[in-house]
Amino acid sequence: MATKRRKLGNPLALAVMVLLTERPMHPYEIAQTLRSRGKDTSLKINYGSLYTVVQNLEKYGFVEVAEVQRQGNRPERTLYGITDAGREEATEWLSDLLAVPAREFPIFEAALSLMGAVHPDEVARLLAERLKTLEVHAASARGGLAKLYETLPRIFLVESEYQLHMAEAQAEWLRGFLRELESGALDGVEQWRRFHETGEVPQDVKDLEARHPEK
Repeated sequence: MATKRRKLGNPLALAVMVLLTERPMHPYEIAQTLRSRGKDTSLKINYGSLYTVVQNLEKYGFVEVAEVQRQGNRPERTLYGITDAGREEATEWLSDLLAVPAREFPIFEAALSLMGAVHPDEVARLLAERLKTLEVHAASARGGLAKLYETLPRIFLVESEYQLHMAEAQAEWLRGFLRELESGALDGVEQWRRFHETGEVPQDVKDLEARHPEK
């Protein structure tokens, strides 16, 4: 099942709608609430872009002005509330994201696909550096979660759990890959090394290009 094409694709828009189901808020309060709840570890929250997101949500009828507050000489503050259409959109969008795996394009995956441009010994060094950083971050995250479990229900920490498990899974894969790369057991590593030492393009690459010539 494919996800539905939506009028807004920024996950921050979804977060805003979900938050506004609790009560009307002004954009600054939305940003502060998301940060205080640790959502900035899962979402890119920029105060300036948040205003644009709210304006777009209003444009499509997903949120509306609920109140304009005036306090003395202070600038007025516009509070936004979610509409019925916004509730429906948020529920459908979130349901799609939870149920349907999406093809994502992580930058590390892109780097792995292009790593042949770097000598295998240097790749091994760089990946070992990455592994060390991941292990430090994972250890810190485990400690942080242990503290948070003491004060917060687990339901509020599931995205942090997921991030930790993804980091640990990546670290485990890196350990295995590095063992193969450093021992020479990785299939194709000798051709890779020879390419950097002689400039000779591996025959497998030539064969692949011959099977898929540029049209």
